[in-house]
Amino acid sequence: MELLQAAAQELGFDYVALLHHRSLERPAAGFIRLDTYPEGWEDELRSRSLIGHDPVHRASERTHVGFSWRELAELVPIGPRARELLDEARRFGIGEGFTVPANIPGEPGGSCSFAVKTGGKIPVGRLLCAEQVGAHAFRAARRLHGYARIIRSRPHLSRRERQCVRLVAAGKSDWEIARILGISIETVHQYVKRARSAYDVVSRAQLVACGLRDAVISFGEAVPER
Repeated sequence: MELLQAAAQELGFDYVALLHHRSLERPAAGFIRLDTYPEGWEDELRSRSLIGHDPVHRASERTHVGFSWRELAELVPIGPRARELLDEARRFGIGEGFTVPANIPGEPGGSCSFAVKTGGKIPVGRLLCAEQVGAHAFRAARRLHGYARIIRSRPHLSRRERQCVRLVAAGKSDWEIARILGISIETVHQYVKRARSAYDVVSRAQLVACGLRDAVISFGEAVPER
C-alpha cells in the first residue's frame, strides 16, 4: 500500500482507493480493499446507509477505461442517494477524482481511484499515468490475494458442452439445439446436464450466468442484438 500511496502522491493526488466494490458490504469476505481515505469515511457511509449507492462504483461497471468523476453523469444516473454520497465525500475532504475500472470475468467488480482534497484540482496531464498505475496495481493485488488461482480452478467444459451452453444462452430449446448441432435431443439433454453438474447448478438460467461469468459465452451471444 505504501508504494501505491507514494505513486499517487507523485502523480499529484492526495488519496487512493483500490478495492473490490463488495468489500464495503462484506468486509470479512476476503475481497481486496486498500485505501487512504480520511478516517471515519466508511463509518459515515454505514451510518447513513449509503454503501451500495456510490456512483463511482456503478460507473466502473459501464466502461473499461479510466474516467474523471466529472464524467459520472454521462455514465450513470445520479439519484438523490448518490448525490448525498458525493456531498458527504466533499464534507470529509474528498474532492475531484479519477477512477480506473477493474472488471475481470468471474471476479467481483473493482476499481482503483485517485482523488484530491476538496477544492483541489486533479492533475489532468498525468491521468494516463494514473490509469497505468491503477491497472497494474490492481493486477498485483489480485496476484497477492490469489485470484489467479480461482480462474484456474473453474470447471472445464467439453467443446460440445460449450456449444450447448451458448445455444441455451441464445434461448434455444433442446429440440432446437439438437437440430442445429445435428445430434439427438437425448444427447443434448446429457450435455446440458453435465454442464450443470460441472457448475453444481440446477437451472438453465444459473448455467447461463456461470457461462457469462467464466466467459464461456459472451453477452453478445446471450442478449439478442436490436
